[in-house]
Amino acid sequence: MVESPSYARQAYNDEIKTLEHDLLDMGSRAEQMVAQSVDALCSLDTSLAMSVIFKDDEIDERDLKIEARCLRLLALQQPMAGDLRVVGTAMKMITDIERVGDLAVDIAKIALKVEKEFGETSFIDIPKMAKEARAMFHEALEAYIHRDLNRVREVCERDENVDALYRELRAQIFENMRENPEQVVADGWLFLAIHHVERIADHAVNIAERVNFMVTGEFKQLSKKDDAPA
Repeated sequence: MVESPSYARQAYNDEIKTLEHDLLDMGSRAEQMVAQSVDALCSLDTSLAMSVIFKDDEIDERDLKIEARCLRLLALQQPMAGDLRVVGTAMKMITDIERVGDLAVDIAKIALKVEKEFGETSFIDIPKMAKEARAMFHEALEAYIHRDLNRVREVCERDENVDALYRELRAQIFENMRENPEQVVADGWLFLAIHHVERIADHAVNIAERVNFMVTGEFKQLSKKDDAPA
């Protein structure tokens, strides 16, 4: 029995909805890991840091699950043009989401190292920078779900805010190194942590640019910055 075009289309739409649900689930878990890793760093809570580290496998499992779903869609539904871009964008996005989870784990590990060095984190406002990066990441995922180019532009514009905060916190860390040389090792780890937060914002921009391609069929760099903040 040959499926009617309308039935096949409905089956494809149902698969896309499931794919979007899985993407949001993976993304929300990664976003939560970022929030918890930053909390662990700011409070030097080793138990919370370890809980983030243990969640890495969950993100990896969802990465493989979504990739398998995308490959199945490509093989069985043979989507064309715009539909193909939807599936292809999802496959690209999971790489960025998985990397955000990895960066959250790296920040959690830094919390353990700073705590071991008897370091201090309260002299810089990491939560402010992390909140901005997380908002960008969340909006990038929403842009995919809603095919929303306004959200795409907002994500790319907010990247400059994260870069400015990065430069501000970096200067404060360097100043603390000069004033408290006994903290130089802990501060070195802290500097790496804010770099990881900045990279989370970069992955949000990656997702936004891929959504722009999905909607318009044109792939271009939307962020105004270079590869690394000055």
